[in-house]
Amino acid sequence: MTTTAGRTPPGAAGVAERVRAAARDDRPGTAGTRRAFFLVMLSAAAVVFLYPFVWLVVASLKPRDRTFADPFLPWPHPFAPENYANVWDAAPMLAWLFNTVVVGVTAALTVTVSSAFVAFGFAYFRFPGRGLLFGSVLATMMLPAAVTLVPTYLIWNSAGLTGTQVPLWAGNLFGSAFYIFLLRQFFLGIPRYVFEAARVDGASYLDLFWRIALPLGRPALIIAFVFELKASWFDLMKPLIYLQDPALFTLPRGLKAVVDQFYQGGDPKWEIVLAASVITTLPLVVVFFAGQRYFVQGIATTGQKG
Repeated sequence: MTTTAGRTPPGAAGVAERVRAAARDDRPGTAGTRRAFFLVMLSAAAVVFLYPFVWLVVASLKPRDRTFADPFLPWPHPFAPENYANVWDAAPMLAWLFNTVVVGVTAALTVTVSSAFVAFGFAYFRFPGRGLLFGSVLATMMLPAAVTLVPTYLIWNSAGLTGTQVPLWAGNLFGSAFYIFLLRQFFLGIPRYVFEAARVDGASYLDLFWRIALPLGRPALIIAFVFELKASWFDLMKPLIYLQDPALFTLPRGLKAVVDQFYQGGDPKWEIVLAASVITTLPLVVVFFAGQRYFVQGIATTGQKG
């Protein structure tokens, strides 16, 4: 097929137009507009997510008669920092904070190690029925917590452990379906020849787990640890069921007791409750920012194979 000199074939014209359109989209002005748009959207989302915490901090620094006044005021007026000093007089916050740290760290460590052990087995070993067994583990995630609430209480009661902090963390010794899934996906991303080379050098299966899988899976392990620490730190249901001694209370259970006490006395001291809530929240904010690099890395690399 011949074409007239100086004229572009119709198909080539369409391709050239698309190339010019793509070039126009990549111009600095267009790229700058898109960047500005995304920055505005991210800033708006950040404001939406940060506002409740900012409001909590600001309200905790107001006097009692102004606690819920001026919800959009960025700075408390009048300023009442003595609320944070009064918290320690109103409740044994230091003991409750210690209990929360002990329970939270123990729960996070136990569930991370036990889930990693099971996840490594599903990721490394090949055996008949592995997919069915793994699917059965994931199916337990479909069970609402309310379904197992009474049977779990009866088990701990028969063991004589109600009224202690053991039920708050000991169930994590058996792992968690969610963390098993998350860690298995990460372990599948480790090249299998790394494990096979270690086996040739005489490493046992336990060595593969402790010396290869765990060090290489550190980002995913940190994710599991932070997730469970957060869940245990703010958990109210279990302490409400199993703890009766105020000396064993965690921070959420203690705050519930403080609120009940204030209402029974007819004097709800919301400034004290809000200040205590800030004290409860701040440690988890620090933990997240301390492990943010590993947290983001683990989210980005988990699930690339499976």
